[in-house]
Amino acid sequence: MSGRGVWLRARARLRRFPALLGGCGEQAAAYGRCVAAASAGSGEVRRDGCLREFRALRECFNRAVRGENGEITGLITGGGPGWCPPR
Repeated sequence: MSGRGVWLRARARLRRFPALLGGCGEQAAAYGRCVAAASAGSGEVRRDGCLREFRALRECFNRAVRGENGEITGLITGGGPGWCPPR
């Protein structure tokens, strides 16, 4: 497998993001409001302070990127906030 092919596939997936995730505006707004409210007082955001909103947003993203067969296409997967895919 060539490195170029990997990047081409990654770019193709990223180009689909706006259309796929456009239906998650409500969840994104709720998460944004939570983070803004949490950081308004002291200016610090605590870990897992908006976990419920984050999980709702992540689940919306996951539903948006599922293929026709119901499997995640590899765009959004993993654990909770701060999760990074393995290298």
